[in-house]
Amino acid sequence: MLLKKQTVWLLTMLSLVVVLSVYYITSPEQQKSDLTAVEEQAKEKIDKQKAEPKQETKTDEKTVLSSVAGDAEFEQLRMKLDEMRSEKEEELTLEMAASNLPADEKSKIKDQMDNLRETANKEEILETMIRTMGYDDALVRADGENVRVTVKAKKKPSASSANKIILEVKKEMADANFVAVTYQPSK
Repeated sequence: MLLKKQTVWLLTMLSLVVVLSVYYITSPEQQKSDLTAVEEQAKEKIDKQKAEPKQETKTDEKTVLSSVAGDAEFEQLRMKLDEMRSEKEEELTLEMAASNLPADEKSKIKDQMDNLRETANKEEILETMIRTMGYDDALVRADGENVRVTVKAKKKPSASSANKIILEVKKEMADANFVAVTYQPSK
């Protein structure tokens, strides 16, 4: 009788181990935590950004607005800014992957990474908004409280159009204290 209970218990435990192994292997939310996986993901993201042309799309219920950056100089500056941000994000990812950091330091690093992504998204949104105001192209560069906006336009710049741009920037980036708008003539 005792031998049968042990056998049943052993078979139950073995079946539990098998079920858990199958679940772990087929689980859709497998997350790699080793450093090489993090580095591979960062490199793939950088390669994708370099390979794909920069294209922004804005959709609402009735209209679809898609614009591709028209100026090579602006596109080059955007790519340089993206590369710098990617390098900074990769550095932060490597710091965060270090196992000897306390939880509060890792939290600060994660906040910095989130802030980098959020700033980049806000810049893209603002560039699209400015282009929809009738300008040929726009480049927005945020650095903390300072935001520099460069606009390419065929029309002559005015103080009221610059004020509209400044208001849009302050709406999107509440922490922007200094906003500078410069115009470049479009060819």
